[in-house]
Amino acid sequence: MFENIREDWVTYERDLARQGLWVMAVYRFGRWRYGIKPTFLRLPFSFAYRILKVTVQVLTGIDLPCEVVLGRRFRIEHFSDIIISGDTVFGDDVVIRNGVTIGLKRTGIRGAPRIGNRVDIGTGAKILGDIRIGDDVAIGANAVVLQDVPDNCVAVGVPAQIKSRKPRPIEQAVT
Repeated sequence: MFENIREDWVTYERDLARQGLWVMAVYRFGRWRYGIKPTFLRLPFSFAYRILKVTVQVLTGIDLPCEVVLGRRFRIEHFSDIIISGDTVFGDDVVIRNGVTIGLKRTGIRGAPRIGNRVDIGTGAKILGDIRIGDDVAIGANAVVLQDVPDNCVAVGVPAQIKSRKPRPIEQAVT
């Protein structure tokens, strides 16, 4: 837990005022408490986690349950109106902004998104359903993603259209 919090401290540029850091500290505490095997010992930590989670949720507007699987260096760039389903899986170096919803497509149907490495999720994006977002993907602001997004692509629009993100060849300068 403390190693992860130290990495989060660096990820958030050692700035205690970043609300994402508060959310990450409570998330790490929630994950850590699962390692306490005797139920009677875990119970007070679970109670403390619930109080902390609700407090940070009210203060920041971010719902990040401890059941979410996060990769390393997960960063919440801007706070407020962020809802993440407990079944979601994130890769490393993911950036998320305000107004983002990541979760189930329909009530009662399991299957949350799996987000790859180095994914940049824009403001207001909605990523719903049992889909996979590949590595090195950019999700545009206010995009509604309901289908898989391959590696090295951009998803923009409502519903999201997938566009290739392959680099253009560098043109040689004419002398």
